Amino acid sequence: MAASTHTVTNQPPPLVGYDVFASDAALTEAVARSVDATRLEEVREELIRLGQAAGSAPAQQWGEQANAHPPVLRTHDRYGHRIDEVEFHPAWHRLLGHAVGAGLTDAWSRPDGHLRRTAGFLVWSQAEAGHTCPLSMTHAAVPALRADPGLAAEWEPLLTSQVYVRELRPAAEKGGALAGMAMTEKQGGSDVRANTTRAEPLAAPGEYVLTGHKWFCSAPMSDVFLVLAQAPGGLTCFLLPRVLPDGTRNSFRIQRLKDKLGNRSNASAEIEFDGRTWARRVGEEGRGVATIIEMVAATRLDCVTGAAAVMRQAVAQAVHHCTYREAFGGPLIDKPLMRNVLADLALESEAATTLALRLAAAYDGGTEQDRHFLRLAVPAAKYWVTKRCTPVAAEALECLGGNGYVEESGMPRLLREAPLNSIWEGSGNVQALDVLRALQREPAALNAYLTEIGTARGADHRLDRAIKGLLTELADLEGLEARARRLVERLALVLQGSLLVRHAPPEVADAFCASRLGGDAGAAFGTLPHTLDLAAIVTRARPVGDG
Repeated sequence: MAASTHTVTNQPPPLVGYDVFASDAALTEAVARSVDATRLEEVREELIRLGQAAGSAPAQQWGEQANAHPPVLRTHDRYGHRIDEVEFHPAWHRLLGHAVGAGLTDAWSRPDGHLRRTAGFLVWSQAEAGHTCPLSMTHAAVPALRADPGLAAEWEPLLTSQVYVRELRPAAEKGGALAGMAMTEKQGGSDVRANTTRAEPLAAPGEYVLTGHKWFCSAPMSDVFLVLAQAPGGLTCFLLPRVLPDGTRNSFRIQRLKDKLGNRSNASAEIEFDGRTWARRVGEEGRGVATIIEMVAATRLDCVTGAAAVMRQAVAQAVHHCTYREAFGGPLIDKPLMRNVLADLALESEAATTLALRLAAAYDGGTEQDRHFLRLAVPAAKYWVTKRCTPVAAEALECLGGNGYVEESGMPRLLREAPLNSIWEGSGNVQALDVLRALQREPAALNAYLTEIGTARGADHRLDRAIKGLLTELADLEGLEARARRLVERLALVLQGSLLVRHAPPEVADAFCASRLGGDAGAAFGTLPHTLDLAAIVTRARPVGDG
């Protein structure tokens, strides 16, 4: 009788059936200290429901299916009529419908709205990241539309609705709607002032027809889009519906879908406007960038949050694997060198989560001080947190060894997703230059930032030295643009350090300040000082109740 050779041993169980929210200590603590005590239980219950759904087997399966079956462009119907529709797998609609139903397109109508939405976005993104693009666009369109009270009154109830209606219909026939965005063009990229799309006014006030192209259109299956075009008075923001009020289709030609590195469940398109494309002006002519800037700021916060979500899921998978996988006589998690790697990854993840939730709380605060703080902190956080995402995902994948390199593990999908948030809504140099503009033109922004980090002064000598060094750099304006990345990195790290010193357990704050601010670490993950309490950091990062 032949001996059995297929005995499965020493393979970790899948990380499934767990609460993505409740198992994240950094996230739950940030929510608890930021939400008003009278609403905390309500918010916690809401996020626990979402966390349990995100960690469930069905949600994980939806994520796999949505990425295994990317969207398909249908330019014409069977009879030859132009329809320009994007067809998605049913799993995509299940993910998107659940997210809309959980309120992830609305931070504007509830107390603690940004905080609870950001926490929910971080939780649900871990089920699948691609479908969060239309969630972000829809949520962020609201402040831009408020430049025109009439348009806001018409569209805001639909964009903040918790009803998902997938079919394209006139706005009056829908219980909820999604928004996309089309700003960049082939010749301009982030330099939107180089846009060539033309907007010609019609006889009716505020109505135009557009002629031109957009090189990147986010979420082309949406009901309505914010676009930039050159009107007679200069670059202007417009609202472009897919379906006109009379039920006919607007002229919105989808040329092709992008074949992207990651984010494959989501559609990004090249589109054309043919001179018959009808749109309504949002804000004044010539004020397009000023009108749409609030949308950009909101989506940049989502870039920070999305990167934090990828990092958290990558770290959760790595810690889970090493908890159950044995090598060289014991569990990997007990090996000093692996523990160092996991602790280092956990520090990066916790710092990202803590910063994202602090930004969300500042949005909810709504004071002048909060506004000035966000002006500097958002682009600095967007620059740094999104840049840390890719090395974290790569190192976490390596913790699983060859198993992590296989698609079934889910780690390759995280790694492909990791660079996106650094590129989307302005890549690293765009963020760094935006920080310089804030420093040079808005002194109140720097004052607000310094007030924020100053609350932690005296709590850690390495943080104090880092603050002193940062002030020295800020006082020297020589060659400022060429060293902008260095400066923005320090701004972000000092802000993260001050938050962790104030809010994280001592072992986390100590390790972060030693390695990120004190210079006691190498260039790779897993080079923390061995004298730190690394075991406590790893235990804190473990997805509680896993397996």
